[in-house]
Amino acid sequence: MRLTPTLLTAAAAAITGVTATAAPDVAPLEPRQANTITVDLSKTYQRMDGFGLSLAFQRANLITNMADKTKQRQLLDLLFNRTTGAGFSIIRNGIGSTPNSNSDSMNTIAPNNPGGPDAEPKYEWDGKDSGQLWVSQQAVSLYGVKSIYANAWSAPGYMKTNGRDTNGGNLCGVTGARCSSGDWRQAYADYLVAYVKFYAAAGVNVTRLGFLNEPDFSASYASMQSNGNQAADFIKVLHPTLAAAGLGGQVSITCCDSMGWNNQASMVEQIRSAGAEDMLAAVTSHTYNGGGGAMNTRAPVWMSEQCDLNGQWSTAWYANGGAGEGLTWANNIYNAVVSSNVSGYLYWEGVQWPNPNTNEKLIRVDNSTNTYEVSRRLWAFANWSRYVRPGAVRVGSSGGGNGVRTAAFRNEDGTVAVIAISSGGSAVNVSVKISGGAKAAAVQAFVSDNTRNCASTAATLADDGTVSGSVAARSITTFFILPASE
Repeated sequence: MRLTPTLLTAAAAAITGVTATAAPDVAPLEPRQANTITVDLSKTYQRMDGFGLSLAFQRANLITNMADKTKQRQLLDLLFNRTTGAGFSIIRNGIGSTPNSNSDSMNTIAPNNPGGPDAEPKYEWDGKDSGQLWVSQQAVSLYGVKSIYANAWSAPGYMKTNGRDTNGGNLCGVTGARCSSGDWRQAYADYLVAYVKFYAAAGVNVTRLGFLNEPDFSASYASMQSNGNQAADFIKVLHPTLAAAGLGGQVSITCCDSMGWNNQASMVEQIRSAGAEDMLAAVTSHTYNGGGGAMNTRAPVWMSEQCDLNGQWSTAWYANGGAGEGLTWANNIYNAVVSSNVSGYLYWEGVQWPNPNTNEKLIRVDNSTNTYEVSRRLWAFANWSRYVRPGAVRVGSSGGGNGVRTAAFRNEDGTVAVIAISSGGSAVNVSVKISGGAKAAAVQAFVSDNTRNCASTAATLADDGTVSGSVAARSITTFFILPASE
């Protein structure tokens, strides 16, 4: 895309709400020696799918049912607005499997056993989907979110070896899971397709479809176990079912949202050996059981769920390096994107009620008082998600000085986002130099730290295209750079 000066200004305004200039009217930086960050646009890594959150287990209802409509819109802005919020680009919704929506349960669209896998099911759609549909509609229509990831924790209980959707069990019909009721693989594939069609009829296109969640863990809530061979068995049914329904160009399959990274790597090997890897659009995993590093797969890899499950609710950016602090999450994302080459990174819950009083959510919402509280983990995500957009490619970056970690990305419109994270106790002056493409024409910078939430900060541009700025102590700073027209 050829970027004229007019388009350069428009692109910056679309991202930040602030007009870009080649020489912002700010006080000059102190004339100290700057550490150089070198960005090499010719050196490329993974393509990014985006950053996101889940609204499963009825958490979306906290937004959908918010009585104060002003605060309801504020919550949506905090999650999806690219100027005032995190700018998330992926939503992970839960596909229900339970005949009711009590507590954390997500109601199924087929609560009653039709009498066998070949019998005609009676689907029941409530038009709400535990509050997830309305939030998804708003995200799509108001904020342009395009990636809706629908993920099932389990098939309905009557399709499984244990006869219930909780406490593990396998899908009847996959390798090693024979059931007296028959083979339910096709019925489960049809069930998932029906869910996708309900969303499409409501104006929301599901783009990613997962049929397992933590298959290496048997939970008291909705859960279904599987190994890689069993997953491959089902993928080979689901893939042609989507195509036959005319959804092959819209919806692609993900697998398998393992509890642990190492288990997911093993499942991928089995899926590959079974000839089903190329039917996957993304490999999805969590790291609650540890693990990490680049995964051996041809598919993009998503960190599809992670959070601090144990720490008491915290809104701190940095206090002592705790698991729930904002700076910790800026680094967690860095580790996944740079060290493990992930293309998508999703926090567990975007919103949750006050209890349990843990950090598994980004925003704590109390519908009884129409109040909410934002953790600074959200702003750690904002520095990534606002400026590293879907389709961006990670490019080479190095330097930055002692205690500064850097990553760089080239967006589809030619803009470049340079992330700099400092663990040090004092600010570091930096210069950013870009090679392998058009030189910089304008720059803006944004910082999150103990006092600022993805706030504008000083950055200047020299005649040769070198960007100068400062990386604050214990912060994440994003330099958003617009290239000169070619």
